[in-house]
Amino acid sequence: MRVDAFDFHLPEERIALRPAEPRDMARMLVVRPGATARLQDARVRDLPDFIRPCDALVVNDTRVIPAALEGVRTREGGSGVRIEANLIKRLDAARWQAFAKPGKRLQVGDRVRFGGEGAACLLGVLDAAIAAKDDDGSVVLAFDLAGAALDEAVAAVGHMPIPPYIAARRPEDARDRADYQTLFARVSGSVAAPTASLHFTPELLARISATGAARHQVTLHVGAGTFLPVKADDTSGHRMHAEWGEVTRETADALNAVKAAGGRIITVGSTSTRLIESAAGEDGRIRPFVGETDIFITPGYRFRAVDAMLTNFHLPRSTLVMLVAAFIGHEAQQRAYAYAIAQGYRFYSYGDACLLLPEGAA
Repeated sequence: MRVDAFDFHLPEERIALRPAEPRDMARMLVVRPGATARLQDARVRDLPDFIRPCDALVVNDTRVIPAALEGVRTREGGSGVRIEANLIKRLDAARWQAFAKPGKRLQVGDRVRFGGEGAACLLGVLDAAIAAKDDDGSVVLAFDLAGAALDEAVAAVGHMPIPPYIAARRPEDARDRADYQTLFARVSGSVAAPTASLHFTPELLARISATGAARHQVTLHVGAGTFLPVKADDTSGHRMHAEWGEVTRETADALNAVKAAGGRIITVGSTSTRLIESAAGEDGRIRPFVGETDIFITPGYRFRAVDAMLTNFHLPRSTLVMLVAAFIGHEAQQRAYAYAIAQGYRFYSYGDACLLLPEGAA
């Protein structure tokens, strides 16, 4: 399918720079596609009104790490060059794949020192070597630390990796440390937030629990590639970045029991959706899953397990807007997005949400 079919114009003022306060006051567009297609304006705090006692909500418990690093390239006999690096995927205990700029100024074997601005000692610094350069413009950073020690150092010198469409309009600040982390964050490893979960508050969770619906957690470590526009002309020419995820046996069994009892699986965010669909077989049963998934969901895909989805409004030409189109139909996706833009909904990571209720799930 042609990628330009998923393009649309979004006025700059529709891009949210901060989340709603409180978070569950974000607007929520309820989309019911099909023969009785209609759009309904609501708020995320209204979500319990659309949940049944036998349903299950699935959230992603990944935790965003401060993956944006600033440092200086040091080369024997040469002057220092300021470097920005965004970690995108952990390769092993000491190595990360990263996007670095200016990438052309880096060579294999170069050393980079991150952090330590004005420091008189080595506390608060993190050293790495350029171990490789890949065709996609990324580099492999081999850090001098490994494991938990590396995690602690990244947390100390790094910044929250707010998306480029926000970073282009304001700098990352202390508020983002909390704002860009979800209520469910538990397992460190993401370099981008599962943004649909940013809307949840303790009060909203209490009201959802009062409906009798269950809540289950899965883990998918979100990579930067998930949110990037697709550069290929046709979806068949796009290769998804693989991301690590886990669905435990306990969660799989519980979700299968929900389906068997006539309940719906409602995923919070595209990350939970992609992981559940990766774990589901052709028969619709969800199985335990541990490993990487590069599932690419486009119109024509038959969903195996997910019945409804809460998600944000996504970038033009992105794999995420293609997933939405696959879930509710391309025409319904276009109509919902056009309506949201006209009605002043806020888009992207800190923006508003939409609740997708296909026929049979509404």
